[in-house]
Amino acid sequence: MSDPIPVIRAVDHGTAKLLPDVDRERAWLLTVDGVPQSYVDLDEPAHLEFEYVRRLAHVVDLAAEEGEPLTVLHLGGGAFTLPRYVAVTRPGSPQDVVEADHGLLELVAAQLPLPRSAGITAHAADARKWLEAAPDRSADVLIGDVFGGSRVPAHLTSVEYARQAARVLRPGGVYAANLADGAPFGFLRSQLATFAAVFPELALVAEPGVLRGRRFGNAVLIASHTPVDLAALARRTAADVFPARVEHGAALRRFTGDATAVRDAGAVPSPRPPDGAFALG
Repeated sequence: MSDPIPVIRAVDHGTAKLLPDVDRERAWLLTVDGVPQSYVDLDEPAHLEFEYVRRLAHVVDLAAEEGEPLTVLHLGGGAFTLPRYVAVTRPGSPQDVVEADHGLLELVAAQLPLPRSAGITAHAADARKWLEAAPDRSADVLIGDVFGGSRVPAHLTSVEYARQAARVLRPGGVYAANLADGAPFGFLRSQLATFAAVFPELALVAEPGVLRGRRFGNAVLIASHTPVDLAALARRTAADVFPARVEHGAALRRFTGDATAVRDAGAVPSPRPPDGAFALG
């Protein structure tokens, strides 16, 4: 059998590459314009290579009893890493994945097809528009992982967007978003203030080096109307290969400081990462 070779395609928002992992037979890294987007092992979909995806998965793991199906709405698709994980760890979970890049969806469907029994439905649409049309109280978990290139689009950063997320979540549901920032954390702090204006329960998960401002990196924002088991989340994140901290309560309010909530009229994308922060090669 010949070794797999990279697949390169022009998609709607750049150049996508699927790069085979030489150490795992049917594992692939997806990049768009050199920025890593997803890592998928078709033989072992519960394997999560990226640490931020592991942290999002921890949130899903704690959203209900082990193995219990959940209705999950994913804003941002990539190569469907987290939806594949949910499909195997919580069989029977209905999941919708909203991805604005039609070309990327076509590439992933052709090269990394989903099992027919996965219960995952892909939608080529803008995340905000899809969310605004979604029924009230229709999701147990809402994942926000939308990046236009390497930046979170402005229309997914506002109070109006957060209110739509709150509307779509069921009682006891949880919102979790992958964000990226670095010191002095103007964007991340504004996002905490924005979601605090809508949700009474907030937490932030990130590596200590990121939180101390030593480098630009990912942080997972968690928002809900009911308490999340943060002690269990902290144990899981601390046990990861790259341990993370869970900030909440007074410590999170101090981190947020005097940041104010963002409205649609003044929303801007997340900051552009420094050169080399996420790019490969």
